[in-house]
Amino acid sequence: MIPRDLNAACWFVDRHAEEGRDGRLAIIHEGRRLSYGEVASGVNRLGNALVRLGVSIEQRVVLLLPDSPEFVSSFWGAMKIGAVPIPTNTLLKPHDLEYILRDSRAAVVIASAPHAARVEEVRSRVPGLKHVVVAGEAGPGQLAYDALVAAESAELEPAATTRDDVAFWLYTSGTTGTPKAAVHLHHDMLVCCEGFGRHVLEIGPDDRTFSVAKLFFAYGLGNALYFPFHVGASTVLYPGRPEPAKVFEVIARERPTLFYAVPTAYAAMLQVPDAERLYDLTSVRICSSAGEPLPKAIYDRWLQKFGIEILDGIGSTEMCHTFIANRRGSVRPGSSGTLVPGYDAKLVDEDGREVGVGEVGNLVVKGDSACACYWNQHERTKQTIEGEWVRTGDKYSRDADGYFWYAGRTDDMIKAGGMWVSPAEVEGALAAHPAVVEAGVVGAADKDELVKPLAFVVLARGHAATPALVAELQAFVKERLAPYKYPRWIVFVDELPKTATGKIQRFKLREAARQTDRKGHN
Repeated sequence: MIPRDLNAACWFVDRHAEEGRDGRLAIIHEGRRLSYGEVASGVNRLGNALVRLGVSIEQRVVLLLPDSPEFVSSFWGAMKIGAVPIPTNTLLKPHDLEYILRDSRAAVVIASAPHAARVEEVRSRVPGLKHVVVAGEAGPGQLAYDALVAAESAELEPAATTRDDVAFWLYTSGTTGTPKAAVHLHHDMLVCCEGFGRHVLEIGPDDRTFSVAKLFFAYGLGNALYFPFHVGASTVLYPGRPEPAKVFEVIARERPTLFYAVPTAYAAMLQVPDAERLYDLTSVRICSSAGEPLPKAIYDRWLQKFGIEILDGIGSTEMCHTFIANRRGSVRPGSSGTLVPGYDAKLVDEDGREVGVGEVGNLVVKGDSACACYWNQHERTKQTIEGEWVRTGDKYSRDADGYFWYAGRTDDMIKAGGMWVSPAEVEGALAAHPAVVEAGVVGAADKDELVKPLAFVVLARGHAATPALVAELQAFVKERLAPYKYPRWIVFVDELPKTATGKIQRFKLREAARQTDRKGHN
């Protein structure tokens, strides 16, 4: 039972010092090692600095930081004083930042030097922004993070928050439309830890986590911060771009026991020649995947190369983290797994009636980690949250054993010949071919204006884009799926458009499909 009086920063940080774990390793970052006691001091100094800048309870603080101790101190430090940290995608363009700064009414931004430059581009148009705190070299009109916190006390009384106070916001990745801020409460992270953390990761104090997904994503925030901090484990924070060879090097050097990535990253890592010989992955006991469905072909190749299962699952920004997942020893490759304890889900048709076993329906889920609302978006909130239930926007089927099978987004499904085609299913079939690294499938109209599947395909090294390969891939899919599901057209591309979280931006593929010359391929 989560107590009514709760400040999440006290639970995830202060508790370890109080229970004698202040000397325990918490963070590994670029050669640095920080204990839980050192993290607590950094959190308190940052919290005191924010108070001195005039930040008070419920005010928003935007974080524009790479994975680093400064991110950790800023996230928990803002929360400890009752303010609301907003981890923000560091890849955003200035106009996106302007939208978030204006929408959140943040008085303070804490940013690394490169990202602070983008804030300055829009600062004059955000009158509510009072302070830009820079981790690194501060410019004119900015405050240096190190100097700011150095002058502060390492002691800080927490704000008297409750479990239902607002703790942090996360803006959705915005694959379509304007980003929405999911408003999360102080108890939400604990629910995720007791569900996914305890029952799927089986995480304990001796674990060490490493996440390719960054801290500013809902997936990465749990993976690399609050799951390990819940149990007094340690986390490897890597601020760089997740280039496959670099990721392998970090695993081999830092020896994590829990490794998290998105399907795109696993596919890229499988392209590294002789990786199974060059890099030691024996420390890893669990690989986790989320963001998009993990194709069975990638799961099989990874298991064959490294001998480690990948536990695929589905979560969302709205639900804070993962609510359906595979478990060790009972993985069904290609599925998202079964319900995580603490969550319930149902599949419903367009009229809200539950569908039968094996039938495709709209996935709705409930659990106590669900966001309270979207900030300042009343209509969007009502469209997504219905009482205890949250509409995910995903289509799924469930088999007789309770495993969930992804069938696409509600607006991605393709109706070909009067029958639904799941883009994910066709992508999975294509990915099983040795010439294919990954594929993105959308609907495109033929000469009769009938919609059929079109595939954008990224080829593996050593394979050339030829008409013969198109025919081979089409035949390959026909052998594995019902004939009406095969891609009528295949377009070879260097890469697929993706969000920073690694999700395929299908609306961009649909735009590209409209501009593709498809004559002669009907």
